[in-house]
Amino acid sequence: MAPRRSAQWYAGDDRNSYIHRAWMRRGLPSDAFEGRPHIAIANSASDLTPCNAHLGEVARSVANGVYEAGGIPLDLPVVSLGETQVRPTAMLWRNMAAMATEEMLRANPIDGVVLLGGCDKTIPALLMAACSVDLPAVVVPGGPMLTGTFRGVPLGCGTDVWKLSEEVRAGTLSAADFARSESSMIRSRGHCNTMGTASTMGLLAEALGMTLPGVAGIPAADSRLLEAAHATGALAVELVDAGRRPSTVLGPGSFRNAIVALAALGGSTNAVVHLLAIAGRAGIELSLDDFDRIGADVPLLVDLQPAGRYLMEDLHRAGGLHAVLAEVRDLLDPLAPTVTGRPLAEHLDAAAVYDREVIRPREMPLQPRAGIAVLRGNLAPDGAVIKPAAASAHLLRHRGPAVVFDSVEDLHARLDDPDLDVTADSVLVLRGCGPKGYPGMPEVSNMPLPAKLLAQGVRDMVRVCDGRMSGTAYGTVVLHVAPEAAAGGPLARVRTGDLVTLDIEARTLHVDADLDAREPSPEFLAALARPSRGWERLYVDTVQQANTGADQDFLLGASGDRVARGSH
Repeated sequence: MAPRRSAQWYAGDDRNSYIHRAWMRRGLPSDAFEGRPHIAIANSASDLTPCNAHLGEVARSVANGVYEAGGIPLDLPVVSLGETQVRPTAMLWRNMAAMATEEMLRANPIDGVVLLGGCDKTIPALLMAACSVDLPAVVVPGGPMLTGTFRGVPLGCGTDVWKLSEEVRAGTLSAADFARSESSMIRSRGHCNTMGTASTMGLLAEALGMTLPGVAGIPAADSRLLEAAHATGALAVELVDAGRRPSTVLGPGSFRNAIVALAALGGSTNAVVHLLAIAGRAGIELSLDDFDRIGADVPLLVDLQPAGRYLMEDLHRAGGLHAVLAEVRDLLDPLAPTVTGRPLAEHLDAAAVYDREVIRPREMPLQPRAGIAVLRGNLAPDGAVIKPAAASAHLLRHRGPAVVFDSVEDLHARLDDPDLDVTADSVLVLRGCGPKGYPGMPEVSNMPLPAKLLAQGVRDMVRVCDGRMSGTAYGTVVLHVAPEAAAGGPLARVRTGDLVTLDIEARTLHVDADLDAREPSPEFLAALARPSRGWERLYVDTVQQANTGADQDFLLGASGDRVARGSH
């Protein structure tokens, strides 16, 4: 057996080895530093990340599994990002969380790592870090919350927030009833119970091969999650002994499987920027066009909000991810491996569907072609994305005049003005919301509809933005427009009244205007972020565009697990 990486700290009888052992001993058994693998538990638990608050309990089960398998478990708190809490947007710190986790994994005497995440940015950040440091690694997704009900109706957290808040604005739901629904929305520990970004990324971590098979999608409050966490701890020791690292698990086939899963599940558009960023760290060639090429013709099989009716607890009950993937097995890469050492496809042999309302048969899908569509045109020369599964059928091909907002603040100030020149045929355009412009690419692309149109019964419009939208949201929303307006993209030069044409079938987004002959408006330029210090300054100066994953340019690729210098 090759020497443990941790032996670089602990082996020997010199002063440095003495210091490393003595300061870490603190009750450990005498053989703790004699070849037993040291496994970090990268734990994103935080009371300010409510979706991850239970991960301390999960970590204890992981630790028990590590110890039982002969390893030494070590709790390692990492940067935690609460999607609902941090301002201006959690995406501003995804790359920072990945960088900080990478550096701590490399700097410390560990041989492998178990990654505990749940809320939207935590699993992507942890996977990005793991790929860059390339230590043996495995993910335990924190799982979705249980389904809450209000007035006898199941509530999808996120999705029903958007719906209920629009009903209040339309005058069809009282503010008092809206407030009463609040305590019903979040029934238990865990992340959003819709097919939002958190659910999507937990499931895609498994589709990539980076979890114990069968763990993704187990509800956070389900005791089987603790059982799986225990088994994952034991698996982490096996990964170290086998030398099984992210670089030996992740390949082009892994990302193919993730894209197929994304479409079949009706997953979040945010998965596009996260998978691109993870691939960038892993050194895998993946482009925006691959999402369209691989996923466009994949049927939507899962009837979950926001594209359907049910919730994550129902998906788990109906057979889970493996049951879904078994329906599209012929589209998967049959050889793409998992952390178990066996291909993902082999783990599907025992899959079964227990509720055909939740998981549709291949020949009777919810939608026949459900993958993310990539649009191009003079409004998005480097691409934009739309989720046809969440769009309105009558708007999949649309032409209408632009109503332009120069910032989120401008949107809020003018959207409900009775004198706003807007109709149901208008195209709402919001700019200055990309990685550099806001900064951080906030989830604002699913703009609220003007109050006067809501009162007329309008519930969807074409919306175009260089930001993102919540995976729990819905509507005919074109987002991730690249290059963004703040980076000189053509979106900066669109004007109110310009005719915008969206054609999802043709994959085009076009405006009838000579944009090159125009300058950006002073109002737009004045609204852009201009940070002077700290991470925000570093982020704006070095972040890449959405079409490549919105990672920092200096963080692409991997540096491995080697520490440049010693100590003491």
